[in-house]
Amino acid sequence: MTSRDSIIMILCMGAVTYLPRMLPLVALSRRRLPAWFCEWLELIPAAILSALLAPTLFASANPRSLCFGKPELLAAIPTLLFALRTRSLAGTVIAGMVCYGGLKLVM
Repeated sequence: MTSRDSIIMILCMGAVTYLPRMLPLVALSRRRLPAWFCEWLELIPAAILSALLAPTLFASANPRSLCFGKPELLAAIPTLLFALRTRSLAGTVIAGMVCYGGLKLVM
């Protein structure tokens, strides 16, 4: 692969990454969206985060099965309660690290 081919490939990858993000913004920027649609859009980040975290917290590998005694899940519960109570991102990260580290030492 030549350097010219590499540059073309990088530009194409950039376009494929950028266009799906830019096109909805351009198409919808001058429109007023219905309230139900805006409320629905607000749920997407929580749904994506849940989809990313659920396998780590609730499942064990090969074969995949439910496991409620994992240190990740046990540390996530007090971390979630801390986050809901304090609303502090830095504090929540530190509390999560302390909980997880403590559980790994105990287990």
